[in-house]
Amino acid sequence: MATISRAQLLHHPSAYFSRLPHSHSSFSINFRRRKFSVTPPLLCSSSSSSSSSSASTNPSIVGDLLNYLNESWTQFHATAEAKRQLIAAGFHLLNENDEWDLRPGGRYFFTRNMSCLVAFAVGEKYIVGNGFHVIAAHTDSPCLKLKPKSASSKSNYLMLNVQTYGGGLWHTWFDRDLSVAGRVIVRASDGSFLHKLVKVKRPLLRVPTLAIHLNRTVNTDGFKPNLETQLVPLLATKPEEAFPESKEKSSSSPKAAHHPLLMQILSDELGCDVDDIVNIELNICDTQPSCLGGANNEFIFSGRLDNLASSYCALRALVDSCGSPADLSSEHAIRMIALFDNEEVGSDSYQGAGAPTMFQAMRRIAGSLANSYAGESAFDRAIRQSFL
Repeated sequence: MATISRAQLLHHPSAYFSRLPHSHSSFSINFRRRKFSVTPPLLCSSSSSSSSSSASTNPSIVGDLLNYLNESWTQFHATAEAKRQLIAAGFHLLNENDEWDLRPGGRYFFTRNMSCLVAFAVGEKYIVGNGFHVIAAHTDSPCLKLKPKSASSKSNYLMLNVQTYGGGLWHTWFDRDLSVAGRVIVRASDGSFLHKLVKVKRPLLRVPTLAIHLNRTVNTDGFKPNLETQLVPLLATKPEEAFPESKEKSSSSPKAAHHPLLMQILSDELGCDVDDIVNIELNICDTQPSCLGGANNEFIFSGRLDNLASSYCALRALVDSCGSPADLSSEHAIRMIALFDNEEVGSDSYQGAGAPTMFQAMRRIAGSLANSYAGESAFDRAIRQSFL
């Protein structure tokens, strides 16, 4: 759980695109204020009516950011929420496997692996060779992830084996109300496979610390947990075997990769049978919601601020800077955002910034918008004119 000042967000994100240079004409777009979500921002305490009234007068961008953070428990959910907002704003979803038919003034986006997203708006006066104005961020954050074989038990407790992802402050994961969220592959009735997102909002897990009388030197020696043996969340107490023959049967059967109890919880959330769940990719998540805090509600208390705050600002900058056709009427360039995955572990993945996703998109955009064949020189010119 981290904190940022709300004052940092009072400057409208669409101003990011308004400061970008171009090579043809002055950037004279009228960024209109649009009506945002009227959902009041979450407060850490709602007992004070004065605090609530004070928060309601703040720019709605703060409440919208809190909504985005609370929706985006995982990189998959962050991408899904960005996708939802883009479709609501009139952007057209593209498929990387299809031919693209792009037009000046159009707004488009595509996703990759359900965790990476590239969106762009084409200026009405764009010609091949003009530059791209790009804001990049990432959807993933340091967290704990379930191992491929997560089922573990000790001292009559069901536990989950997890692995660390990214460079996290792992001692802060102790004594928190934790749960699971992520992507599940489900077998449909026709035998096909579907990718579904799941988020269990109630506290399921906890990584407890020892009581002080069992660890007397922790305040002098420091808290240095073994991440393999001590950072293991508790799921439930181990159910007792009803009959000796059932115990003998279970000992002879192969051990399940994940606890049946966890799989049942997931199936209840997804509305499917346990046997229909083919595979899971889950993060351990803190159930404490993002909210306003501080004496004057001037702070935002939240996890995953790295890098969802930047992802949200990039998304809002693009959406708000082309809310109407007139906003792109004098634009000579292409406005683009790229939200990548796996930045916390080096970006070298199919959906990470190390992949040529953005440059492939740029090349396809230039080729689709060209009236005739666009050679390498046109793309090279576009790249050169995209640097600040």
